[in-house]
Amino acid sequence: MISDMEINENLSRYSDLAFSTSLVLLVVALLMLTAELAGSRGRRAQARDNERELLEVGSSVGSGSPPIGSAVPGRVVTPEKRPLGESLGRSGMLLVGVGTLSLLASVVLRGLATNRFPWGNMYEFVNVTVLFALLAGLVMLRRPALRPMWVFVLIPALVLMTVSVVWLYSAAAPVVPALQSYWLPIHVSVVSLGSGVFLVAGVASLLFLLRLRFPGSGSDSSHWFVRMLGNLPDARTLDSIAYKATIFGFPIFGFGVVFGAIWAEAAWGRFWGWDPKETVSFIAWVVYAAYLHARATSGWRDTRAAWINVVGFLVTVFNLFFINMVVSGLHSYAGLN
Repeated sequence: MISDMEINENLSRYSDLAFSTSLVLLVVALLMLTAELAGSRGRRAQARDNERELLEVGSSVGSGSPPIGSAVPGRVVTPEKRPLGESLGRSGMLLVGVGTLSLLASVVLRGLATNRFPWGNMYEFVNVTVLFALLAGLVMLRRPALRPMWVFVLIPALVLMTVSVVWLYSAAAPVVPALQSYWLPIHVSVVSLGSGVFLVAGVASLLFLLRLRFPGSGSDSSHWFVRMLGNLPDARTLDSIAYKATIFGFPIFGFGVVFGAIWAEAAWGRFWGWDPKETVSFIAWVVYAAYLHARATSGWRDTRAAWINVVGFLVTVFNLFFINMVVSGLHSYAGLN
């Protein structure tokens, strides 16, 4: 008969295995999507050639001459095969979905192994944040035309996962007494969801700025990175995605700050004490408020507003790592000691 401790240890190992599986799947997905993005230049050039040929055919038909490539009795016309890059992109998106499910399984198994909500230390919190970022991406970037953006969403997500498992990993264990509260799942869940959505918004704003910086990017450029930028959605689409993501994440993150204040009153007897974590979280929320205000203000809604959104994302990342790992405060529950 297996004891509860052995069951917990087994579930913890399964959680780690699911995390490793997710990491590998997402890395392979990144490689496939990058290959598709790099090959888009050739596909678009081929599409332009096909369009030019169709125009020539239409012109020849109008002049009364037989069209080039017209059907001949007895000739079998084979349908055009799907380009390799597009097949890689579709397969990459399938791996993104499976990798996200595997990360979800890792989070759930960690919770079952410890018999608590699985976000009691930095390792668990980062994983949940990445999970919400991937889910937000699957919802907001579901159209095939937006698939190239996944290359730039997966890069920070994989960096966070690598930092999480290499430097922040903590064995499955009960949380410290200060975190044994029903406010833990409420507060941390909301903050993680908001932070994950902000990752998508920050990437979209950064790509928007790059598209404005290189407006003529595409097949005419000699630099491979600039050519890849030319295969991304247009600047207006990127700006719209950043704005919609921030509109969704802003109130959620704000509620997370409010819930944290309520929990602080219950735990420490005050709603606000200018603890480093509280202060930087509030600063991040104010920066995103400034972005939304700038986005609606004439003369600020383009480049300036996008830079504010990027700053908000950087403040969020700074709050996630530096404040938790370096600065000592009442929120020092990173599980690194």
